[in-house]
Amino acid sequence: MRIVTGDEIPDLISQAADQVEQLVRANPQAVIGIATGSSPEPLYVELTRRAQAGLDLSQLRITCLDEYIGLPAEHVQSYRHYITEQILTPWNIDPAHAVLPEGDAADPDAAAAAFEEGIGGLGGIDLQILGIGPNGHIAFNEPGSPFDSRTRVVDLTADTREANSRFFDSIDEVPRQALTQGIGTILESRSAIMLAFGEAKAEAVAAMIDGPVDENVPASALQRHPALEVFLDAAAASRLGNGGLRPS
Repeated sequence: MRIVTGDEIPDLISQAADQVEQLVRANPQAVIGIATGSSPEPLYVELTRRAQAGLDLSQLRITCLDEYIGLPAEHVQSYRHYITEQILTPWNIDPAHAVLPEGDAADPDAAAAAFEEGIGGLGGIDLQILGIGPNGHIAFNEPGSPFDSRTRVVDLTADTREANSRFFDSIDEVPRQALTQGIGTILESRSAIMLAFGEAKAEAVAAMIDGPVDENVPASALQRHPALEVFLDAAAASRLGNGGLRPS
């Protein structure tokens, strides 16, 4: 695990974008896994700027971490819609080169299995982009998720639904389930970048980096990742060395 800290978020975003650009120049058809949280958004904006300046991202193959169950692809809050608007269109990527979970499938369990198989069909993920939740979750893997878990259907916790309700008109509209890559699936990515900014992430970041590897802190599994870079502003890094969240 390589930790990069800094006072200026734009500088950290630029360094993370440099890592993506290096991969793209070495392998234009690399598989990149997209996280759809707010922390990675500035990275996508910077990569779009670089694409407009001449960096060719069009041959990349794209996948993602998760998707709400029950939302059609065209729903403004579906992650498939997000990836189309923020990644595929501005990077000029053919939608056929995206392997995304089908959240509105009639059989969600079958859709989870198909998504897992789709990742395998791509040859695995070359670079997975990640965020972290305040309770240490990654993707929709909440505390207690097994470290060997695969892509599956999960129930969203009340806290997660409440946190995500800001994107919907009311909490009643927030789906109660999602498809998510499992922690075991995430750990198989050949490299990964995590972005975490702000004091609200400080305890989770400290638990991930300094704490024991424990299923009650899902992100702590990333201590076992073979090639993870973590980009932190000063606020998110402020509790390193102090332990952060502790498993109950």
